[in-house]
Amino acid sequence: MEFLITLITFLLFLIPSITSSSQYLGNNLLTNRKIFQKQETITSYAVIFDAGSTGSRVHVYHFDQNLDLLHIGKDVEFYNKIKPGLSAYGDNPEQAANSLIPLLEQAQNVIPEDVHPKTPVRLGATAGLRLLDGDASEKILQAVRDMLSNRSSFIVQPDAVSIIDGTQEGSYLWVTVNYVLGNLGKKYTKTVGVMDLGGGSLQMAYAVSKKTAQNAPKVADGNDPYIKKIVLKGKPYDLYVHSYLHFGREASRAEILKVTKHSANPCILAGFDGIYTYSGEEYKATAPASGANFNKCKKIIRKALKLNYPCPYQNCTFAGIWNGGGGSGQKHLFATSSFFYLPEDVGMVDSKTRNFKIRPLDLEIEAKRACSLTFEDAKSTYPLLVEEKIVPYACMDLLYQYELLVDGFGLDPLQEITAGKEIEYQDAIVEASWPLGNAVEAISSLPKFERLMYFV
Repeated sequence: MEFLITLITFLLFLIPSITSSSQYLGNNLLTNRKIFQKQETITSYAVIFDAGSTGSRVHVYHFDQNLDLLHIGKDVEFYNKIKPGLSAYGDNPEQAANSLIPLLEQAQNVIPEDVHPKTPVRLGATAGLRLLDGDASEKILQAVRDMLSNRSSFIVQPDAVSIIDGTQEGSYLWVTVNYVLGNLGKKYTKTVGVMDLGGGSLQMAYAVSKKTAQNAPKVADGNDPYIKKIVLKGKPYDLYVHSYLHFGREASRAEILKVTKHSANPCILAGFDGIYTYSGEEYKATAPASGANFNKCKKIIRKALKLNYPCPYQNCTFAGIWNGGGGSGQKHLFATSSFFYLPEDVGMVDSKTRNFKIRPLDLEIEAKRACSLTFEDAKSTYPLLVEEKIVPYACMDLLYQYELLVDGFGLDPLQEITAGKEIEYQDAIVEASWPLGNAVEAISSLPKFERLMYFV
């Protein structure tokens, strides 16, 4: 009994020291006079509108503090699109802005309301608006700024709504693809180059060595430099980026038809006689009596690409543009947009696939087949092109992509390229497009977030 009393007394003596050495103080844990703040989970959403030449799209992403993507439901990206694009409303800026309201409302429904005031929203307009005359594009952009400010509680920064130039578009796509593939922070030789064949323009971007960047040719005032300097995960990269305006899939048809002007064009399938309209201009699209001709069409496309244009540098792609010097950063290429959709539309690959390997030679083989068809035969051969009302241009589009890759960019006809619209990311899928790269930049600028990306 005496032993028990002694033990209890001893324990009572210890209690004050135990309670004083470890206490909870609000959200802080006080231990031996050291204060540890409970770790706060910080995440943020980003809303990016892609205002392209053929339609508008909205992308919603959710990031953690390390700029890793988090799930939005079962996916890591919410995405939807509408047609036509903003440039179709050139005479009515308010109508252009209002066309985005359904997409905005969908984005608002995806994101919890209490974080709307902390969520950045951006709109990047690409080739379609770049091609509008006068101040039409700026009036549309201002109408969009007003609409976003009036109808949403998202963060609308002063530069949030703008026309992004082609080099920005190419840079953001390069970030997207290499972010998803886990290449950011690695040597430039371990990264993947990207090509994007949009409606109005074409982008090429890949990382180059410091020596190549230092020796890059200077451009005239007002033109985009060939090299973009960007820091990603603390590692600086030199990106060769160039955007070829007028050489996107839809725009290239106009350039090819311009070569023959008012005469028949050997790239048009036999039996078709019509008009091709692009950016408000009409072009004669009529087949010769003998139908499309593979070799003659190739010559026309080579003229449209301006392959014989004087090259002021050591190496050029086409139209007198420096090719960036090539190198390891271009060894592996990921091609998107129409580089993916055209092979899918003509049945070269399974329509359910997200990405696939393709060689320029494969496009040439299919082009020879297409050029031998009549307009009527092509309707049954390429039913997906019928839906899109572009059957007459099957020969032209296929041969254009081959010429672009081989004689334009100088690729080996047997080089394998990955063409894709989506890339696997952990247990989900991400669209292979520039908005994710733009979202990474937007989130990187927010307080408390890692500065994963910034341009120098």
